[in-house]
Amino acid sequence: MPVLDFKGKSIIYSHHLGVPFRDLKIDEKKSFALKDKKGKKQKPSLDDNLIIHGDNLHALKALLPLHAGKIKCIYIDPPYNIGNENWKYNDNVNSPMFQEWLKQNGIDKDDLERHDKWLCMMWPRLQLLKELLSDDGVIFISIDDNEQSSLKSILDEIFGEDNFLTQIIVKSNPGGRDYGGVALTHDYVLAYSKKLEVNLNLVLDRNKKFPLKDKLGEFEPRELRNRNIKFNKDNRPNLYYPFYVDKNNPDENSLYDVSLTRKKGFIEVLPLKSQGVQTVWRWSKEKSSQNLSTNIKAKKKKDGTFMIIEKYRSFFRRERSIFDEINIRNEEGTLVLKSIFQNKVLSFEYPKSHYLIKRLINLGSDKDDVILDSFAGSGTTAQAVLDLNKEDGSNRKFILVECEDYADKITAERVRRVIKGVPQAKDEKLKKGLGGSFTYCALGDEINAENLLKAKNLPSYEQLARYVYYTATGKTLEKVPAANEEWFVGEANGHNLHLIYRPDKSFLKGRESALNFEVAERIKKFNKKKKKTIVFASHHSFDQKELKKDYNIRFCYLPYHIHRILGT
Repeated sequence: MPVLDFKGKSIIYSHHLGVPFRDLKIDEKKSFALKDKKGKKQKPSLDDNLIIHGDNLHALKALLPLHAGKIKCIYIDPPYNIGNENWKYNDNVNSPMFQEWLKQNGIDKDDLERHDKWLCMMWPRLQLLKELLSDDGVIFISIDDNEQSSLKSILDEIFGEDNFLTQIIVKSNPGGRDYGGVALTHDYVLAYSKKLEVNLNLVLDRNKKFPLKDKLGEFEPRELRNRNIKFNKDNRPNLYYPFYVDKNNPDENSLYDVSLTRKKGFIEVLPLKSQGVQTVWRWSKEKSSQNLSTNIKAKKKKDGTFMIIEKYRSFFRRERSIFDEINIRNEEGTLVLKSIFQNKVLSFEYPKSHYLIKRLINLGSDKDDVILDSFAGSGTTAQAVLDLNKEDGSNRKFILVECEDYADKITAERVRRVIKGVPQAKDEKLKKGLGGSFTYCALGDEINAENLLKAKNLPSYEQLARYVYYTATGKTLEKVPAANEEWFVGEANGHNLHLIYRPDKSFLKGRESALNFEVAERIKKFNKKKKKTIVFASHHSFDQKELKKDYNIRFCYLPYHIHRILGT
């Protein structure tokens, strides 16, 4: 597969691995909590919807211990890099030459290397987004012609060319922007999966009507024969078998009962040939047997012969690759944003319509999934999620990340208002309020030994347990056990993991936090199956060789920046 090369790629290729972990600091005042039956506000939690203020590269890394491999649907709307966004790339890459290259303050249309810089910005973020995505997850990315080809090239490399799902054309601006006499009226949405054989959801077609009806409801007859000659008797012998038709007893729809076993008076029907090749049925005999009494019938043709039909009842259809409805345009996004903020002037020229994002979320997620947007902007994705929850009674959750100073006053404020209700809104649901809650977070200090001792608020045992588990395994810890005398955290890949820690500075400085003889003996007795053991602690009283020989323990300083140590 051809790959795209760009300036700085060799330097940032694995930059995401070295990004330090940070904890998430909850801001209760800026959070919007639900109230219990007594009217008391519930405590904000990292299990709730999240709005994170901070650099999205660091925020994505901070989310890994909680959400690696769990996000079902990601939507991002990164800078289009058209030369007037005034975005700045300032990732802390440890290369003097790289830093010198990035010295200029803004990236505008006169910067001949702005495409390289944009790719340097996107590469590590896409790598972390892939780690967060579940195996059956989907990522949607809005883009226009400025970076569409470059973005697709690096997505093919990161996610795999075979995992490209679709490119949707969105008629976002009917007036268009003038490019050499042609009005550009559309953007794109690129969609990729993490693993092969992931399909987007079908879409409910509320206007669909079927011509026939039985006791189970409306349907239309669809031929069960597979017209694709590639699926022939020789290639798919399990799809070639006879049906038997009761030719004398049509029902109210002039359809005839069928059987899979030969009966007196019934006639045999096999799939017809196509282009001289013997065709087969679309369903196996087992599936036909399961549907025989309700969804399979025979229909008489004009020449007196019979075709086998499926009673097709689905009110779902596949989405089309061109979105041109009025409500998905940027103009709709602008009008909704203005109504929420009562026509206050905001610095968002082309906010996306929440109807567009609702449509994408419907395609890529189910009713209890988590939706991530790491370029949150005005908070459109949160409104889309809450609107869907209100509409179909679902329990989707959102995670938004916004680095700009308006993260509270615009991004989070929009969500507060749509939760409570917008009196001037045209949409009745929005007018009454969509309901919900969210926890507002900022990025904490880098998790390292020095900062742990300096920090005013230390990470909880649960937070640090999730962190060390992820750094060791690349996976999330489903359930954190309460601190016990063996300090056992969990098991992964045949190893036991232990964490000696309390969120207490005096504890961390004292001998209790060390891996000493007493603790090592308790861990040895605990390890009845004699598994290899990793212990995270602030210090220890052993020689590493002695630990390994006598206790089968590998020691890691707390915290220790390792990447998937169990795989090495």
